[in-house]
Amino acid sequence: MDDIRAALARYDIPQVPPQTDELRRQVGHAWLTYQHAHYGQLVRVVPGLLDAARGARSAEVLVQAYRITSSLLVKLGEADLAWLAADRAMSAAGDDPFLAATAAISVAQALRASNRDRLALAATLSAANRILPSLPGPGDQEICGTVGDQIARKPLDHGGDGRGGSAGERAVGGTLLLQAALAAAGCGDALRAHELTDRAAGVASNLRGYDDTHRTSFGPIAVDLARVLSAAQRGDSDEALQRHVTVVRREAFRRLPAEYRGAYLVDVARAYLQVGDLRGAARALVDADSVAPAEVRCRPLVRTVIAEIARANPAPAGVARLATLVGLTR
Repeated sequence: MDDIRAALARYDIPQVPPQTDELRRQVGHAWLTYQHAHYGQLVRVVPGLLDAARGARSAEVLVQAYRITSSLLVKLGEADLAWLAADRAMSAAGDDPFLAATAAISVAQALRASNRDRLALAATLSAANRILPSLPGPGDQEICGTVGDQIARKPLDHGGDGRGGSAGERAVGGTLLLQAALAAAGCGDALRAHELTDRAAGVASNLRGYDDTHRTSFGPIAVDLARVLSAAQRGDSDEALQRHVTVVRREAFRRLPAEYRGAYLVDVARAYLQVGDLRGAARALVDADSVAPAEVRCRPLVRTVIAEIARANPAPAGVARLATLVGLTR
């Protein structure tokens, strides 16, 4: 972590620019490392990647490097530092609306991890509005009961199906809609969350087989998982868990990256806790650990969940082992 902080604090540009093709390969490898949830390995890679990317003559490479850094920092419980990295990605994107949209995904994730859902909603809708048709933009009606950073609340145009732009642009736009939906749920705006998720579903239904170079994993299954998490976020854990039981049985779920599945299962464990189902929470955590061990063992947020479950007497099967692995018991 100290090395990552130091890399973010350096502003000098290497005198000898790196080979762009080689740097793209390194960025691609870093994304794969992240998607396989090898966070310990990625922590060691990111400082050098950031140093090299600053010297690149490619805004896309620099945006990607900062996005990877931001995503990793969210996992490690450094939400404010993740926001800094995401903001750097947004600055590197410049006037390119698509690069800015990809950076906005990281901005939203960092803001939501900081419990700044209102700001995340503003950022995602503004970015999605630039690459998807018929979206509301900044306007004159407040959301989350706050006067500043206002977002229009006019109805979504459900006639638009999100076919504008390339498949990659639509995938990024759909991901922004899902981030916006989760942010709206975090604000307590269930209607808005439902509208945004439905719009994302429309985008996903017309997306078939695209090159996911920006690692969104967007598609119908991502929409279904977001419906589960949105329900949990707004406190409707019963609906969330009913949907969860169905969605995890699908082949599409098993094809998602390990990081995506592990993070989802951690969120489901938290939903089980909300309804007092410690055994369900334990099963979800054990499943997450089997899919992506670092998702359970490296995230400070998960330690809190494990500690709460482990208080039960006796502790549900598997949780005592996890508590020992993360250093909660000896």
